[in-house]
Amino acid sequence: MIKKTDIIDVLQTCFDPEIPIDLWNLGLIYNVDIKEDTVNILMTLTTPGCTMIGVISEDVKNKLLALEKINTVNVDITFDPIWDPSMMTDYAKEKLGFKVRKANDNEEWE
Repeated sequence: MIKKTDIIDVLQTCFDPEIPIDLWNLGLIYNVDIKEDTVNILMTLTTPGCTMIGVISEDVKNKLLALEKINTVNVDITFDPIWDPSMMTDYAKEKLGFKVRKANDNEEWE
């Protein structure tokens, strides 16, 4: 059986070539759907004009197809909703220099 956690682990090895953060932590993956031996990925890009669309989607497909029990991978790109930095995980925000408020952070939010 294919587990979503295994898919996420692979997606964390796929990077936007222009940003040193993986697709999962950038918040570019909108949905992961697993049906038997098929994985359907719904994702976006940081900008609708991104010329790396083919490179990124092929990287996702090839890495997922390397997993045992996966025979088909479909990657669909959407721009609804349009990506924005608030979709990133705290990990990605910190790596890119955004201030991330911690639960024990008593500082006023800027």
